[in-house]
Amino acid sequence: MASSRAFSWVALALLLFVAVVPTANGDDLSPRYYDKTCPNVQRVVRSVMAHKVAGEPRMAPAVRRLFFHDCFVNGCDGSVLLDATPTSGSEKDAVPNASLAGFEVIDESTTVRPPSSAQTL
Repeated sequence: MASSRAFSWVALALLLFVAVVPTANGDDLSPRYYDKTCPNVQRVVRSVMAHKVAGEPRMAPAVRRLFFHDCFVNGCDGSVLLDATPTSGSEKDAVPNASLAGFEVIDESTTVRPPSSAQTL
């Protein structure tokens, strides 16, 4: 019984190590990532999100679920938000993501972006 418990802790520690090490390279986003290249992006996203949630309150948890599905497999890379191309499939269209909602909030946020952010977003 004790060896089973020890194995569980070792397995959990290994899992956490594998999950954390790839993100420790210093290339992660920070809350101030877009301050210079797109200074109004937070205002725009907040405005779009508030408008969408006012019209459909379930949109807030739907967008949060998008982040979970994006981050769960290979880290938070935005890949679940990408559309398929003629030569490449899309995580958005994958079976585990078939029930996701909220893509329109992200799409509208990037469409409404300030002109100074056109190359950034």
